[in-house]
Amino acid sequence: MFVILRTITVSEGSADQVVERFSQPGTIVVQQPGFVDMQVLVKQVRRGEEEVLIMFRWESEQDWKNWEKSDAHVQGHRNKAGQPKPEYILNVSHAKYEVKAVTTAVDETKPMV
Repeated sequence: MFVILRTITVSEGSADQVVERFSQPGTIVVQQPGFVDMQVLVKQVRRGEEEVLIMFRWESEQDWKNWEKSDAHVQGHRNKAGQPKPEYILNVSHAKYEVKAVTTAVDETKPMV
């Protein structure tokens, strides 16, 4: 599994606008081969700022690369070219991770084998 983390620092009180943008039903990324899920987390960093973390999980790094090169993804960025970023966005960073281990809850109703 492969994870992309996008960290967006926003002015205080603006996190909900980012959450709304990434919570829209029907976003094209959910239809992409290899896409697993997306989680949006909010952390209050300090007075005046909030942090929104968007975690995209993919089956593989190649699936993510295919999305990055896809016409839908490229066109989406072209449509926004030249538009100023919203004033409430203070900083954006990205990181890539390969998942090496996963622990899940134990279902007590299933016998251990």
